[in-house]
Amino acid sequence: MQPYHFTTIPSQCFLGEGPLWIAELGCFFWVDIEKGNLHRYHLNSETLEVRHFPHRLAVVLEGQNAKLILGLDRKLVRYDWETQDIEELCEVEEDLGLNRFNDGKVDPQGRIWIGTLSTLFTEGAGSLYRIGADLKPLTKLNNLTISNGMAWTVDQRTFYFIDTPTKKIQEFAFDPETGAIEFRRIAVEISEGLGFPDGMCLDREGMLWVAHYAGSGVYRWDPNTGQLLDKIELQVPHVTSCCFGGENLDMMLITTAQENLTSDDLKKYPQSGDVFLVNVEVGGFESNPAMI
Repeated sequence: MQPYHFTTIPSQCFLGEGPLWIAELGCFFWVDIEKGNLHRYHLNSETLEVRHFPHRLAVVLEGQNAKLILGLDRKLVRYDWETQDIEELCEVEEDLGLNRFNDGKVDPQGRIWIGTLSTLFTEGAGSLYRIGADLKPLTKLNNLTISNGMAWTVDQRTFYFIDTPTKKIQEFAFDPETGAIEFRRIAVEISEGLGFPDGMCLDREGMLWVAHYAGSGVYRWDPNTGQLLDKIELQVPHVTSCCFGGENLDMMLITTAQENLTSDDLKKYPQSGDVFLVNVEVGGFESNPAMI
């Protein structure tokens, strides 16, 4: 396990999540779900801007025509950073007032995959949806508790998915044309003492980098063997997600959280809620832009 060197971006998120790199803008984005804050960090100028929404803001994705796609509570909206215009696109689970969106990603064809959970973390209350150009959410998985990290292999034939409390990374066969998924196997089982798998991304060698909530780091797993290969150790307990970015896609932005920490914990781990930039030798991929 090699030592890593960090750049800290002080953002003090209560629940930092959903990191995203948009190369055209030279910016990283991430959300603070509970505070409803959207962060934009311009890498070259090191400028941080924050926009607030009176909602739980779970997801930021790249849309068409320089727009962003946001998950606000249970609604998907299109957002223009420059004009601050918001256009509602669709909604899920309108009858489930305690539910909200959680992690979301865009597949290689531009379809949005986005999950839900109950704010009471009720077992089995969440689902995973696929949303295409028709803006009609299609249920892909249900009976989930904390729908979380997602990744697709380069050949677009495999989809990885995390339902956090299971402490497992599931592998599905993926049909790129239809978007159909079929459970194949458990790729990784997280052993005791390493926390819970949260957000994740795939590197150029096909390995999975997984943020471990209550695990103080981002762990590199081999999904072919289930072996742990590396760890980026952080001085905060709750690490929530990660993505690759930067000019060569060899910088990783890592989000963290303050939730479920006592005042004593926060004194011990004062950087909880901040965001960290780390150079990673292997590098990864750009996120896919949504088709909408």
